[in-house]
Amino acid sequence: MSTHDGDVIERANAADLTPVVFVHGLWLLPSNWDRWAEHFEQAGYAPVPLSWPDDPDTVEEANRHPGVFAGKTVGQVADHLAELIGGLKRKPAVIGHSFGGLLTQILAGRGLSAASVAIDPAPFRGVLPLPLSSLRSAAPVLTNPAHHNRAVPLTFDQFNPWTEAKADTAHPERGPLLIISGEKDHTVPWALSSASYRRQRRNPGITEIIEIKDRGHSLTIDHGWQEVADTALTFVRRFV
Repeated sequence: MSTHDGDVIERANAADLTPVVFVHGLWLLPSNWDRWAEHFEQAGYAPVPLSWPDDPDTVEEANRHPGVFAGKTVGQVADHLAELIGGLKRKPAVIGHSFGGLLTQILAGRGLSAASVAIDPAPFRGVLPLPLSSLRSAAPVLTNPAHHNRAVPLTFDQFNPWTEAKADTAHPERGPLLIISGEKDHTVPWALSSASYRRQRRNPGITEIIEIKDRGHSLTIDHGWQEVADTALTFVRRFV
């Protein structure tokens, strides 16, 4: 456990409030959730933005040492996050974006969240549609053999969302799940988000999907982030 993770978990337990775990995506850090954390704290929750294994402390350090991101599987990251969540006194809500949205669905499928919000989530195994826009986003990595087994820093427009990771969509303790999709997201477009929704809507828990108009893939950190945060907060408040 990093010092950062230990600190946020300790603060959440001391506050004795419902924790909200935030899971970042590829090439981002827990600090990208700072505004969301403050927003949810003001709403009466204990924010818990968690790290992936070996996350650097700063963006500058990440740019200097991109290799720390290599060699991790989705399953290893999910196990790491599950272990950290196990240190919380209360069952948390979990919110994740992009690959963090995929991880959110995996954690929910393990029965670890009281409510979950997956924002523009990368697809899990069994989500079949793969639009041309997603292939174009993946092309900078997939078409260059020099990138095999390396960590390659991508722009937001170059996120590679495709993965064979598995989410247990039928887990009876999955809890309520909301999928949020950006209308103009060409990396994880509506076709993928709605396919994820259709795979999960038969779960005993509530499953919902919403599209945010005029928003792209970076909708959690761009100028309109608060609308997305309020949408997630409204959903979480219904259940925890």
